[in-house]
Amino acid sequence: MTEYGRGRAPEPWHPEDPLYGDQGWTGQATQQGQVPYAGGQQQYPQEPPYQDSQYREPQYEQYPQQYPEPQYQEQQYPQQQYVPQDQQLQQQLHPQHPQQQLHPQPQPQPVYDGQGWDTGQGQQLQEQLQYQTVAAPVDPYAGAEPYAQQVAPGYAGEAPDLYTTPEAFPPPQPPGRRRLDPDPVDEPETEEAEESLLAADADEEPPGRGGRRSGRGKGGKGKGGKGKGGKPKRSGAACLVAALVIVAVVGGGGYYGYSYIKERFGATEDFAGSGSEESVDVEIPKGAGLGQMGRILKEAGVVASAQAFVDAANANPKGKSIQPGVYTLKKKMSGAAAVAVMIDPTKLNVITVTEGMRNSKVYDAIDKKLGKPAGTTKDIAQREAKNLGLPAWAGTDPKLIDPLEGFLYPTRYDLGKESTPESLLKEMVKNATAKYNELGVEGKAKELGLDNPLQVVTVASLVNAEGKNHDDFKKMAEVVYNRLKKTNDVTNQKLQFDSTYNYVKNQSEINFNLKEAQAFDNPYNTHFVKGLPPGPIGNPGLEALTATLGPDHGGWMFFVSVDGHTTTFTKTYDEHLKLVNEFQERQKQKNGG
Repeated sequence: MTEYGRGRAPEPWHPEDPLYGDQGWTGQATQQGQVPYAGGQQQYPQEPPYQDSQYREPQYEQYPQQYPEPQYQEQQYPQQQYVPQDQQLQQQLHPQHPQQQLHPQPQPQPVYDGQGWDTGQGQQLQEQLQYQTVAAPVDPYAGAEPYAQQVAPGYAGEAPDLYTTPEAFPPPQPPGRRRLDPDPVDEPETEEAEESLLAADADEEPPGRGGRRSGRGKGGKGKGGKGKGGKPKRSGAACLVAALVIVAVVGGGGYYGYSYIKERFGATEDFAGSGSEESVDVEIPKGAGLGQMGRILKEAGVVASAQAFVDAANANPKGKSIQPGVYTLKKKMSGAAAVAVMIDPTKLNVITVTEGMRNSKVYDAIDKKLGKPAGTTKDIAQREAKNLGLPAWAGTDPKLIDPLEGFLYPTRYDLGKESTPESLLKEMVKNATAKYNELGVEGKAKELGLDNPLQVVTVASLVNAEGKNHDDFKKMAEVVYNRLKKTNDVTNQKLQFDSTYNYVKNQSEINFNLKEAQAFDNPYNTHFVKGLPPGPIGNPGLEALTATLGPDHGGWMFFVSVDGHTTTFTKTYDEHLKLVNEFQERQKQKNGG
């Protein structure tokens, strides 16, 4: 097979077929009459004119080398049917389905070149006429300078030239004539400050910027945006940002470095004196160490620095015994002055209900701590007793002096700015009820021979008032249970506890007239009545409660404290009388009688 039909061998393809032919560098199929042949000129055949439209023969520019025009007789064709442009393109892309020939085609004669060689144009023309479709478009670039921009023909139905519109791209150039776009000259610098910081020393613009080289200064000298001297040109904004960043880093580092050195090696900042007139409540949480305490005090404006408080606490022998709670302190105190206040438990802004403490004492403490008029809390307790959370088994006996007696559980209660008498009483009753439920007081009453859970609390209050320690509590509970027995013919079921008489009298006296006490008619006076009083005479603590629930079964019936510190228990009345006589003799000597 010869190339492009330049020999005498038959061609294996048709030069008019758009799917074949020379693709060339442009990727387009060669149209008829475009390919020059060696040894002669090839003339482009003229298209027959349309009868239903004005046909204007396109003008072609010739290659530098002219080729002779083939000689054949122009045929006249009858009126042809017009085919739309899109259908023409379909016919070009699919030559296997050519439209039916409307007219027979003449048989052209072979054409010879100057040396006697058959140029193959005759056979090409024959095949061209055989495959020619109705109104086949003519290549607008045929016969023109291969790489020059062509002028589109003006006949109807032609394919538009995509390179002649104002919005079109310029026609492609052959590889030999291609060249890069020239660099812009005198283009203003648009480099941003961020790019200047990140890539100020780069010689060339990174890829992906559309071929534009930014950073080239005025005049465009040098590579990669370098001006005179070959140094990269940076904008003033970038330099300003960089300077500010450096100043911030150096300044911040210097400040923290100075603060660290000052705290580590400098003199500790501290106030002088006991503080100003302004006071503030400071709460120290449970488990807080000295460092955390110091930071809390510093934030509250009490001390100048946490270290001043820590140093003062370490220097004080009792500095590590500071208890958590709420303290009322003055602002701008020295570390030593703050420590001196906080090591004193009485300075805590708290209320501590001690074991066996009566409600009257608790009410007075609440009024004092909250700055309320005397009697305020007592009135609230009596008026709002049913609304403070008492359990259902709490006594409703009208003989009760105070329904809340025995239900203000002994512990410490921190006071805050939002503390009120009602809130404190509710918290105390809640703690007592929870503890009684935990110990199973309600279920233990019948086992102990008592009528109701309230009597368990009442016994515990008597034990707490008469005993001095845990061993005394267990023996004291045994005394109570033995005197309450119906078989008791020594005291005739009378408890004869001095603490009950003192409760009625709202006093705590050891030396009082026994005959007057025995004659004082009051349901709480166990010297006068049999059995237990109507209700508790104080708020029992945990040790008194556990001793009441588990008494010492030693058969004790009597007790007396001879020296005022130690309690002696006896089983018989005779032993008890001896101890009572000894106690009276000591009292006479003490009073100088």
